[in-house]
Amino acid sequence: MLTMVVGSGYLGGHIGARIRALGGRAVLCSRRPPAARSAAGLPWRELDVRDARACRDLVRRVAPDSLVVVHGPSDITWCERHPDEAMAAHGAGAENLAAAAGGIPVLLISTDNVFAGTRDSYGESDEVAPANAYGRAKLAAERTFLDTGAALALRVSLVYGWDPDGHRPNYFTTCVRALRAGRVVEAPQDHWNTPVLVDDVAAWSAELVRTRRTGVLHLAGPERLSRYAWARRIAAGLGLPEDLVRPVAQAGTAYACRPRNACLHSEQAAGLPELAGLWPVDVDEGARRLAPVAVAADGPPVVPAPRPVEE
Repeated sequence: MLTMVVGSGYLGGHIGARIRALGGRAVLCSRRPPAARSAAGLPWRELDVRDARACRDLVRRVAPDSLVVVHGPSDITWCERHPDEAMAAHGAGAENLAAAAGGIPVLLISTDNVFAGTRDSYGESDEVAPANAYGRAKLAAERTFLDTGAALALRVSLVYGWDPDGHRPNYFTTCVRALRAGRVVEAPQDHWNTPVLVDDVAAWSAELVRTRRTGVLHLAGPERLSRYAWARRIAAGLGLPEDLVRPVAQAGTAYACRPRNACLHSEQAAGLPELAGLWPVDVDEGARRLAPVAVAADGPPVVPAPRPVEE
């Protein structure tokens, strides 16, 4: 089985690596070559999802059995400032990919930002009401793919891991780097998340794309935590100074445009046989697993750079 992973960042690279570990094949596609660590030695092809012809031509050449779509800008603050560009990448990009796929199974990685954030947590049956431009763009992508009848929208909560090479490192990486350098981490105590380890998202994605499930599914970590509480747990788990974590209000921070409760739960996952044994770990176990690379002076070893796909 060959999967075309559209989006070659931290999450896309992990999903591709998981697919390969399970015996499948994966090709990463994005506008720019991925960082070596993110690519995990996977083949890469250039693709701008805003170009309908490029999408059509690349799907024809690669001839994948399925698509995993992790495309478009994920910087929520940037999307709020550039809503038209966000919609062009996510919404119009989804239209181009859906047309190019022509019924091939698609797994779209979506977001908790499709909800208003007024409730503590959201399940699959809850009404969507995007909290920001990013949420509106991702919801447009969801609807485009779901209308094909061959897609699954996997909404994930805040994904974390050790990502030293990323263009915009995730919250775990940002906290660890600051604490290791002795800098204060100002963390909102009124912004709530259900953080999920990147390895768990990759594991679910690889299984779900293999079984070709359709519809909507939620994936989140098992705990609802404020950013402040989580940052302190990160510090404690890695033996870093907890007193450098300072509580602040969400308003006035980079997280101001995010829903107050960016939290998910699943009403369906427990009944899916392909997910048996793949339950997400809590943030303490996540920190324990990431500690060997997160506290190392040079981070994880560099893997081979991505190689071009043979025509």
